[in-house]
Amino acid sequence: MLAPYAVGVEQSRGRRHPEPSHPYRNDFQRDRDRVVHARAFRRLEAKTQVFTRRYSDHFRNRLTHTIEVAQISRTVAAQLGLNVDLVEALALVHDIGHPPFGHAGEKALDGAMRQHGLSFDHNLHALRIVEDFELRYASFRGLNLTFEVREGIIKHSREYRAEEHPELAEYLLDQRPPLEAQLIDLADEIAYSTADLDDGYEARLLAVEQITSNVSLFDGCYREVQALYSNAAEKLLFNEALKRVFDRMVNDLIASTRQRIEQAGVASLEDVRRQPARLAAFSPQVEQERRQVKDFLYENLYFSPALEGEKEDAERIIGELFAHWMEEPDDLPRSYREKAAGEPLARVICDYIAGMTDPFIYRQYEKYCGE
Repeated sequence: MLAPYAVGVEQSRGRRHPEPSHPYRNDFQRDRDRVVHARAFRRLEAKTQVFTRRYSDHFRNRLTHTIEVAQISRTVAAQLGLNVDLVEALALVHDIGHPPFGHAGEKALDGAMRQHGLSFDHNLHALRIVEDFELRYASFRGLNLTFEVREGIIKHSREYRAEEHPELAEYLLDQRPPLEAQLIDLADEIAYSTADLDDGYEARLLAVEQITSNVSLFDGCYREVQALYSNAAEKLLFNEALKRVFDRMVNDLIASTRQRIEQAGVASLEDVRRQPARLAAFSPQVEQERRQVKDFLYENLYFSPALEGEKEDAERIIGELFAHWMEEPDDLPRSYREKAAGEPLARVICDYIAGMTDPFIYRQYEKYCGE
């Protein structure tokens, strides 16, 4: 049974191109399946999360991270009485617009675009993917996803202003997204905060003493497991402590969001949309703890000297390839040369690069920019 403020599939505003109903899958389940079978989704397996494959091949990538976000989102949604099918579809599609090389790649691509008066935003790019780039159906371009999934792609992690993005006017930019979409960004925070501590420790870039000295939440959990398992190996103590960090964040997100829903007197989806602020949130204490984890990761992992070379490579490769194709557009694949006849060349090149996997962009760099 769904809560009264959840998105019922029968409430869906439908697809851009009407389709007959499926005999045993509802529309949100079909959206989930369309995302899973999309080429852009498969490419996530070869896109960097934090560590490129040149560093190691057993840490998280965009695909495994996405699966973890889907698992967390489903768990939280079920506890809150939300539409688990919609949440799962949104979680699986939430990172589909990311370029190669993680956030370093996104920064480099946006920088290249700004030199031409444009910009790159992975949410907006994800919408372009599902609306236009995926070619799987004879009746229409894109995946023809429901309005609710397309709205969630745009609004799950930030607010867009109608005056700045008139092309998004149909997505109710003056209203809050449903709770199903609001959950995704918070589940994303839980997933990467805990996973990056794990991968950083496995990579020997983060030490237990370093984490306990700077992350109070982890320190408390680690002291707790030390008392319970005094003879356990450090790695097992680390695992147990991290599991408790994970559980605290998930449990708090459920309890805090439920409390905020009750305090706001929300009784319908329209009530959710009319709220002055998002209802899905951590409690103030856990939000402070989460920020401490994030600040620690930025200072000690994401900008660590060990990963600096990877970021520099990403910026150089994307920047030089972008510049090459701007000067030599005939080196683009034919389909992209044809697109450039009706769109700015910089946008076409951006679309091409953003769709690449890490291994493919390395090959393109060697082909066109290698010495």
